[in-house]
Amino acid sequence: MAYHYDIPVWSVKSSDKEEGKPDDECRCLLLHSDKQLLQFSIRTGVMLRWVLFALLIGICACAGEEKKKKVKSQSLSRGWGTNIRWVQSYDEGLSKMVKSQKPLMVIHHQENCPYSQALKRVFFADKTIQKMAKEDFIMLNLVEETEDQNLAPDGYYVPRILFVDPSMTVRADIVGKHSNRLYAYEPGDMAHCE
Repeated sequence: MAYHYDIPVWSVKSSDKEEGKPDDECRCLLLHSDKQLLQFSIRTGVMLRWVLFALLIGICACAGEEKKKKVKSQSLSRGWGTNIRWVQSYDEGLSKMVKSQKPLMVIHHQENCPYSQALKRVFFADKTIQKMAKEDFIMLNLVEETEDQNLAPDGYYVPRILFVDPSMTVRADIVGKHSNRLYAYEPGDMAHCE
């Protein structure tokens, strides 16, 4: 049992384009059996599904990569300055410090500490400090303590800021104004950094 299907494909004469009338001559696609029509439809459908699937995967991959970059940048800055290039660990900071010959600034803080949050807001808002941090230092902010005892010369408290010079020496002589927490800084102290 063979069925013939005539599927018209209309063409339009150039003089009839405005009116959209079909041409008297029509071209027809003639498929000779149901089986051929079904095979044509299945192949076309499968190909279309694969193309759509590949397109979806490509879009998701691109969006994922962009999100990873943004999340990594945000997670390293932790709100202290998104235009600053932050290092991920103390060891990475020491390595970059030696290569660049720029001092390392290590900011110890806690997310749930109101003093850390107040210092962070002032640090982030001050354009001069942001520029200095970006251009003159290797920057690291830590919410976890390091194994290096030199980064806690007078105890473990937050917020505290310590500096390490390119000779790998923690600069114990650069202190804040408090005698009981030498490396603690408050929002008002940021004016003295400029």
